[in-house]
Amino acid sequence: MVSEVNAQPNFFITCRVYWEDTDGGGVVYYANYLKYLERCRTEWLRALGIDQWRLRTERTLQFAVVSVNIKYLRPARLDDELCVSASLVRFMPASICFDQGIRRGGEPLIDASIRVACLDAVTLKPRPIPADLFKEWRHEQ
Repeated sequence: MVSEVNAQPNFFITCRVYWEDTDGGGVVYYANYLKYLERCRTEWLRALGIDQWRLRTERTLQFAVVSVNIKYLRPARLDDELCVSASLVRFMPASICFDQGIRRGGEPLIDASIRVACLDAVTLKPRPIPADLFKEWRHEQ
């Protein structure tokens, strides 16, 4: 069963661009944007009280990115302060879809769609997302 949710940004973090994030020209290296997006989703889970290590060790489940569609609109540069957002779009039995963005002030830099699968931590095969996780966003129809 697929559940649609409100696509408004419901979580964000801020982060600074450091030298280690950039290429030789002081522009964020394209793959490093994925790290910012990952950090935002991780902090979102933490804000919900979901400890990924405990999920893995106590419930034998983990999440992994299975699909990314990213649009690079403008570059971020050394020392920029970025706002990274995560917005739930859809729940499926074994995966979650997010719309994510990175902004500098009000200026959009990145727009991304990310699909994250719930996996068995031992076999790494898909498994259903437990009903008690994310229950406040799930609206089964």
